[in-house]
This record gives sequence, structure tokens and C-alpha cells, in this order.
Amino acid sequence: MSYLINGVEAEVDDEGFLLEADFSEEAARVIAAAEGIELGAQHWLVIEYLREKFREEGQTPNFRAMVKDFDENHPGRDWKKTLYDLFPQQPSRQACRVAGLTKPFGKGGY
Repeated sequence: MSYLINGVEAEVDDEGFLLEADFSEEAARVIAAAEGIELGAQHWLVIEYLREKFREEGQTPNFRAMVKDFDENHPGRDWKKTLYDLFPQQPSRQACRVAGLTKPFGKGGY
């Protein structure tokens, strides 16, 4: 499996994560389409957040940390529910995949 991004075939692992991160808008659009997700403003908010964390820390946060950060930075919304509405197949993993990032790592199946 691979994605065709800006005319270039991007290699992925067995779970559909890019082997090398791609921060382009086109990468997110191509991967989202493959995931059956139509990107809206809130999707982009999550994508940019994950990309920024990846740039700063070399990895992405787990789901609990994502919810905490969104609750603090964008109050007034049930972010746990919102993240699942936006990325229904494990938000911390599916959102990373759509953001064009490499496979997140951690414990507990994450």
C-alpha cells in the first residue's frame, strides 16, 4: 500500500502510516480521502496541533494528553467526544495517520 501525494508515491507501513512524515496539505487530503474522512476546520485544528507536537517533541501525544490540551486551549467543548466524532477509529492513531505523520509509539496498544 502507498499514497500518491503530489505525484510521488509515499511508502507506508502495514497500518497505513507514512514511513516519513509529510506536512503538506495534499498529504492530509489524500490520506483523509483514503480513510473516508472529509476534512473540515476542526480536522485541520487537530492536524496542525499534532504536526506541531511532532515537530517540537519528535512524537505525538497520547489520547489523554490530546484531550487535556484541547480542553485547556479550546474550552467549551467535549473534546473527548469531538475527537472521536472527527476521527472515529482511535483518534490518537487515525488523526496522526491523516496528519501525514509516522506511526505513534507508546504502550497499551497505542
